[in-house]
Amino acid sequence: MNILALLQSRFAAALEGIAPDPAACLPMIRSAQDPKFGDYQANFAMSLGKQLGKSPRDVAQSVVDRLKIDDLCDAPEVAGPGFINLRLRNDWLAGEVSRAADDARVGVESASPPRKVVIDYSGPNVAKPMHVGHLRSSVIGAALYHILKFLGHDVRSDNHIGDWGTQFGMIIYGFKHFLDPAAYERDPVAELARLYRLVNQLGDFHEAKGALANLARQAEQQAADLKTQEAKLDPKDKNTGKTLKKLREDLKGSQEELASTKRKVAAVEADADLLKVASAHPQIARLARDETAKLHAGDAENNQLWQQFIPQCLTALQGMYDRLGISFDMTLGESFYNPFLAETVASLRQKGLAVESDGAQVVFLEGHRAPFIVQKADGAYTYATTDLATVKYRLDQFGAEEILYVVDTRQGEHFEMLFKTCGRWGLAPVRLKHVNFGTVLGKDGRPYKTRSGDTVGLESLLDEAVEEALRVVEANEAFKKEKGADDLLDDAEMRRIAGIVGIGGVKYADLRISRDSDYTFDLKTMLAKEGDTATYMQYAFARTRGILRKAGVASDSLQGTPVVVGHPAERALAVAILRLSETLEGVVQDYRPNVLTSYLFGLASAFSSFYDACEVAKEPDPAIRASRLRLTDLTGRVIRIGLELLGIQTIDRM
Repeated sequence: MNILALLQSRFAAALEGIAPDPAACLPMIRSAQDPKFGDYQANFAMSLGKQLGKSPRDVAQSVVDRLKIDDLCDAPEVAGPGFINLRLRNDWLAGEVSRAADDARVGVESASPPRKVVIDYSGPNVAKPMHVGHLRSSVIGAALYHILKFLGHDVRSDNHIGDWGTQFGMIIYGFKHFLDPAAYERDPVAELARLYRLVNQLGDFHEAKGALANLARQAEQQAADLKTQEAKLDPKDKNTGKTLKKLREDLKGSQEELASTKRKVAAVEADADLLKVASAHPQIARLARDETAKLHAGDAENNQLWQQFIPQCLTALQGMYDRLGISFDMTLGESFYNPFLAETVASLRQKGLAVESDGAQVVFLEGHRAPFIVQKADGAYTYATTDLATVKYRLDQFGAEEILYVVDTRQGEHFEMLFKTCGRWGLAPVRLKHVNFGTVLGKDGRPYKTRSGDTVGLESLLDEAVEEALRVVEANEAFKKEKGADDLLDDAEMRRIAGIVGIGGVKYADLRISRDSDYTFDLKTMLAKEGDTATYMQYAFARTRGILRKAGVASDSLQGTPVVVGHPAERALAVAILRLSETLEGVVQDYRPNVLTSYLFGLASAFSSFYDACEVAKEPDPAIRASRLRLTDLTGRVIRIGLELLGIQTIDRM
């Protein structure tokens, strides 16, 4: 039961003949922020009154007079300047909660008609260990996948891995020149990652060394220009501030680039052995690109190496996904689309979209200074070409109506250009959506790095989370032991629970933040037993199971028990439970999992208030006792469903 959708349908009928566009009013019907104003509020009368040239209160009253809602609500109240306050009837609430409790889907109806959706998430480069930057895409994408599936949509998840790009040219060059056979035997993926980093560092070193003089001159010239303008410009002129601000920003950018370039040079020159290797490979960047070109051209040796590397890399990736509890319907990497790239460019040329520019094939798009390059002057294809071929494949093979890309905000312009090109290409109608997300920060407010400045590896991050969770679990067990509890956990069970709590805490902390915001990685906050954390939610679920155990009641035995809504805390909990359906619909309006985490925190808080205010197992009235046990069971079921949709496991005992 989606209460909000039901209310909107009733208001849509009442608004006919009053509002020029009833549909425009419906988004202004929402759940009330303060219970004293009821359960839901309609706030459209102010804007509608202005549109009609009438008093908002009169408009609100005329809508209320036509509103057929007495089967589910008490008499609506027109308040203040024209708010319509709605309070659900207790008997209606009791009936709907009872029906939800009897339903395996707790009252959430399946979408009709379902949409065909492809979700593209995670997508790491397979030859490098996953890092903290992959966490957000993987966790957000998996949550959206599960929620859309639960709502009844036809969804496919695709891990569009990087298994064909320039990194393989670097790895192949490194393998041929710098391989440590013993290290490769012990841990192939770690050694391939080392080779990639080494070749990349050496290439950056030579590029940086060649750029230093020009960057220094540029910064020096910009500093001189700024000094000249500061002396020349009239401080009373309102445009002076803007001009100087722009000059200072340009200078700051150049100085930062110069400093970064110096660091790249210094890092190699400070290591005599590394400098010796760099000196022996002055053309390493070009030669690595040549290895990529040979691979793409079908070179037998490079193809054999690629075939050797890929299974090793995929096995390592799968281990990380197993640990995160994340899976995919398909894993179609860049290499899968290689056979389609030539025909993609040919089609773009035939339609007049791709044109030659400096020997390359590009698409010029309004609003973008740089073109969308689909084939380089040397004949190599680009990420843009692969992404275009991927969209077409997903339309042709799956009939996708919507494709979601769960990718870092910094890729925003690429996706804008991709979507515009697809629109002009004349593909079948499809909604393309960049589900962007922000950065994981350290406590210093900067992107989360190791002390050496490297990106934090995802495996070490999860290890750290599980170890911290184990400390929390052990402390909790020590406290229980002091209190004389006899239901203590053994070491194996504590470690199992720590794994669930630690990884769940990391996932939930990511999902509870609005996806386009950055957030600070802080394990102690993430694993706190109080507040908006996975630990609090898992504890709330375990508490519902513990109440039933102590009452000697199995969940199945409550089937068919009618729910009674009398006490205010019962009522608040019933309303919270019934908002699951509208919450899930709210998530997929703009693909924001934090809408669900916020709901779950509110539900757990409502349950805590209910348990504090109402006797449950010790309630003397048998009917009320059974009803409250059923509310307890249903709350636990809804929390479990919500957490599972977010990819987080629950625990019966904590």
